[in-house]
Amino acid sequence: MISDALHSIWSELPPGTKLVAISKYHPVSAISEAYACGQRLFGENHVQELIQKVEQLPKDIEWHFTGHLQTNKVKYIVPFISLIHSVDSLKLLREIDKQGKKLGRKVGCLLELHVAAEDSKYGFSPDALISLHSSGELGCLDYVDIRGLMCMATNTDDDMRISSDFSNAKSVFDVLKSRFYSDTPSFCELSMGMSDDYHLALSHGSTIVRIGTRIFGERQY
Repeated sequence: MISDALHSIWSELPPGTKLVAISKYHPVSAISEAYACGQRLFGENHVQELIQKVEQLPKDIEWHFTGHLQTNKVKYIVPFISLIHSVDSLKLLREIDKQGKKLGRKVGCLLELHVAAEDSKYGFSPDALISLHSSGELGCLDYVDIRGLMCMATNTDDDMRISSDFSNAKSVFDVLKSRFYSDTPSFCELSMGMSDDYHLALSHGSTIVRIGTRIFGERQY
């Protein structure tokens, strides 16, 4: 049951840790059930599906976008999105800033860090993140609020590899925090950990876990 799963996960989260219920491919009825239990943060990966759900569900839901975001879709979610987890290029940051400026709305973003072994995953390398911050480019983006990092671990059963990925992500976060965000309290989020590996992520300092299957069951494509 969704209720049992949520209460089990909530009981495991350290104080201040956020749970984003990943509801992609799950029906509005399932989200409504989780909402009735008290869950308010939901994550979607596809813009069209997200917009359809936003129109049907309570307005106090805090929506997070967790999938790969194309620049031509940014304008559709900027009016309401609470946090974009998957910002993986300067081009995308500039588009978010552009659309945010049109609405006079600052948009919360996490920079996606690539630490996994698979080349297919998106994100900045650690060196690219340092270079981006050193370049001064981010100082021109008045409508982007960078709140931290997001990463996905390698898709493997090897807990040592997964732990290494999360440890590396935490190290990069700490470097960025000390070098570029020491006076920015809002740069405080490290989004990592999903249904199969969130316990490891929490042990390495995750502040946001993104859990879908453990809450809602297998996806309904």
